[in-house]
Amino acid sequence: MRKILFGVIITLIILFSFKYCDDKRADKMVLQESSMLIQEQIKNVGKLIVTEGHFSEVFNYKNSKEIFGDYVTSEKKALVVVNASVSIGYDLSKVEFKVDEANKTLHILKIPEAEININPDMEYYDMQADFFNPFEAKDYNEIKKAVKTSLTKKIEASDLKKNAKNRLISELSKFYILTNSFGWTLKYNESSLTSMEEFQNLKF
Repeated sequence: MRKILFGVIITLIILFSFKYCDDKRADKMVLQESSMLIQEQIKNVGKLIVTEGHFSEVFNYKNSKEIFGDYVTSEKKALVVVNASVSIGYDLSKVEFKVDEANKTLHILKIPEAEININPDMEYYDMQADFFNPFEAKDYNEIKKAVKTSLTKKIEASDLKKNAKNRLISELSKFYILTNSFGWTLKYNESSLTSMEEFQNLKF
């Protein structure tokens, strides 16, 4: 009787051991599958989001050149009408992240800087110059540089960068939806993001 009871116990131990190993193997497979799906979905989200704007301004260019010291000067000037298209975007393919399978956590390590592109279309009017001070290539370069500086200030004062950031946050919120659906945790700068509202306060 003791031998039969001992055999039953051994059999049960072996069966429970096999079941435990099978469950652990199944959990590991599910975890790896979730990790692969998360990484794949992040790659799919990786696209450039862009906000566009248009600016116009009139720029007066003047340049004086001394001919004989302070006695004689030669001046050149031009009226420049600028129509510029501006785009601000974030390339999400440059987002750096780390997948921590053991703790079921997705760490966002780095969010790329905004990419600002300024494409000015400039038309020159009322150009005046003389023999001693003609328009040269450096004049056009100075005008272009001054125009871009002026446009950059206008961009900073506008809502373009704010709108671009809002669109970025909208895309990043997909990471939260994704990890939350798998029961994972999303972190940025070691802080857990536990709600959609927290994305509105992201600092980057």
